[in-house]
Amino acid sequence: MNQDRKLRIGSAELKNNLLLGPMAGVTDLVFRGLCREQGCGGAYTEMVSARALFYHRKAFEAFIQGGYGTMSRPGYEFRGADKSLGLMRTARQEGPLALQLFGSEPEIIAEMAAIAENGPYAWIDINMGCPVPKVVNNGEGCALMKDMKRAEAILTALVKRVKKPVTVKFRKAFDESTGDAVEFAKMAEACGAAAVAVHGRTRQQFYSGKADWDVIRRVREAVSIPVIGNGDVFSAGDAARMLEQTGCDGVMIARGARGNPWIFREIISCFETGIEPPKPDRTEIRDMILRHARLLTEDIGERCAIREMRGHASWYTAGLPHSSRLRNDLNQAETLEQFEGLIRGAFIS
Repeated sequence: MNQDRKLRIGSAELKNNLLLGPMAGVTDLVFRGLCREQGCGGAYTEMVSARALFYHRKAFEAFIQGGYGTMSRPGYEFRGADKSLGLMRTARQEGPLALQLFGSEPEIIAEMAAIAENGPYAWIDINMGCPVPKVVNNGEGCALMKDMKRAEAILTALVKRVKKPVTVKFRKAFDESTGDAVEFAKMAEACGAAAVAVHGRTRQQFYSGKADWDVIRRVREAVSIPVIGNGDVFSAGDAARMLEQTGCDGVMIARGARGNPWIFREIISCFETGIEPPKPDRTEIRDMILRHARLLTEDIGERCAIREMRGHASWYTAGLPHSSRLRNDLNQAETLEQFEGLIRGAFIS
């Protein structure tokens, strides 16, 4: 059982084996920072298109050479052609961060990764598990689980081209009759991948049903590189059970962290004491929402921040009294002042 182990991914050493999984529109620089404060050991950028970087190569090269978008360049500066670059920003003190790329063209992915590795990223991750139709229909994401030869070509090109560790995230299979996570993991290891992350659902399932942790166990038994388990970790108890049942080296928390950055603190406390701690109280939830909104406003501007915070607030307040009415009210908020007023009002007991 790996509860007390630090996780090493190639040359990158994390302070613990708890990772924040990449989620489009969720795990931006600000949210990652909040999770880091709660004890998250490693994180990923949101998924970035290698082809988009290729199309805007000059801007991409300038971005990497010029400081790679630390907090000195706020997110609202990245719009239009260089929107992908905004997803790649990091804070200098953030800690181990993986750049997650997606695509289907080995040469383009490898070339863009070679440019990116001059940036602050601890390792390069390739997404072969995204189930979204517009990604899969382009032969990217989880579609690569149906085309192991192309997936192998991508990983081979990446490992050959970059010096930093290369990892890959994939699913149990594309569907119940296609692909196999164990064989996919063996292929990745043979190509030189430094670690693999396995989501225990098929593409056909998306996020429905129950994640199959047994496939994570079988992958762990089949390869010698670190295996990161993903799927249905919503509490400290879930994380402990995943480690116990699968023997995986790390736990990736994705949807379980939405509106709940405290999950990392809770898991660490559970590992250290054997007791799952109490959930944050209403005051702590309120203060986190307000702080999240202010930080996001500073970073991407008031209009975009309030729009994005509507989703975050719905996750933070899920299960609280009158949360449905609050969500409706927040959908009408246009300014930070209006947003803060609604949140403060909702938490008056």
